[in-house]
Amino acid sequence: MASGGEGLADGFPDWGDTSIDLSSPGLAKASASILDNGEDFEVLDEDDDDDDLSELPPLEDIGTGRTPPARDDTQVPESEQAPEVASNMPQAAEEWLDVLGSGLLKKKTLVPGQGVESRPRKGQDVTVRLKAMLEDGSVVEDNPSLSFTLGDCDVMQALDLCAQLMEMGETALIMSDAKYCYGPQGRSPDILPHAALTLEVQLLAVQDAPDLELLRGSEKIQLANRKRERGNFYYQQADYVLAINSYDIALKTIDSSSKVDYSPEEEAELLEVKVKCLNNLAASQLKLDHYEAALRSCTQVLEHQPENIKALFRKGKVLAQQGEYNEAIPLLKAALKLEPSNKTIHAELSKLVKKHVEQKNMETAMYRKMLGNASTTSTAAPCKDKAPRSIPWKWLFGATAVALGGVALSVVIAARN
Repeated sequence: MASGGEGLADGFPDWGDTSIDLSSPGLAKASASILDNGEDFEVLDEDDDDDDLSELPPLEDIGTGRTPPARDDTQVPESEQAPEVASNMPQAAEEWLDVLGSGLLKKKTLVPGQGVESRPRKGQDVTVRLKAMLEDGSVVEDNPSLSFTLGDCDVMQALDLCAQLMEMGETALIMSDAKYCYGPQGRSPDILPHAALTLEVQLLAVQDAPDLELLRGSEKIQLANRKRERGNFYYQQADYVLAINSYDIALKTIDSSSKVDYSPEEEAELLEVKVKCLNNLAASQLKLDHYEAALRSCTQVLEHQPENIKALFRKGKVLAQQGEYNEAIPLLKAALKLEPSNKTIHAELSKLVKKHVEQKNMETAMYRKMLGNASTTSTAAPCKDKAPRSIPWKWLFGATAVALGGVALSVVIAARN
């Protein structure tokens, strides 16, 4: 994850005093790196065998770009809310159940199950037979045994929501709006954007989720990676709240206590997965303009990997967004030392240095103006001293009274004599 500092030129420029020529031949021949090899800062960390995410949009300035309506990180997905409302509603065979009350997600029982008491609970692992069809009847998915954790949003929301309302052995038909399937992004190449789906689902098995404390190292790594990959899916779908939810679950899995000893290799791999989740979590938080949360995520990455370029860059971007240029610029300098040929860091650092200089010039001008007013006031004072002085009337009245008193006293003395 972290890049080393090899290849750094001895004459690293002083960013406080120099400008950057992005058209120079040295930058045009940027070497391959984790930041400049087709994977930009908005692309999530992925293993070589994972889906190619290189088609994600390039790096955007913080506060711009495609951002959904602001929602809190802690917002509970609908898959954890709606079933309690609908679970007590009567569900007779051949009747459509409006799961959310909006008409966008409906369920009909085709084959009754073993009773309400056999319904699965959140946190349990369920196995279903799934067939997904488009409105024209064409089958886009046929899985005879799909397993997932109920309520963790491991699958499309339509399935996660309705599975909580199914009984053991039940077969149901689900009609869902695109919002609870693959949304405005669709799934290339078979599911177009905004495509509604019809699901035929049979609940095959229910069991309690494994005890995290008893998982072997390889099992915990596999589970955490599965949650992380689901978060990546939601990130690609621009559903950053659900992405955050999946990354949080992965991190809780990794950080859970264990009664099993892990090998050093397993410990290192768990740490690597944790860093990936934190970096991707920060990217999702930035999409929602949750800057303080993103700062915490980046800081945690840097505690484990002080030379993690993505964390350095993102933290610097957030601090710059908050006007903390004195803290942001050193972080980008550190990132550039690790990746001296990266054009993205060069451009961002050049922009921050320019903004910082402008900020300092404005402050200097303001101080000069303040000091200039004070100087004008102090130099104006002597001019007043040179003006003709007038005798206060109080002094004149007092002197006259003293004089008259002296005359009266002289007359009295003379009369006595």
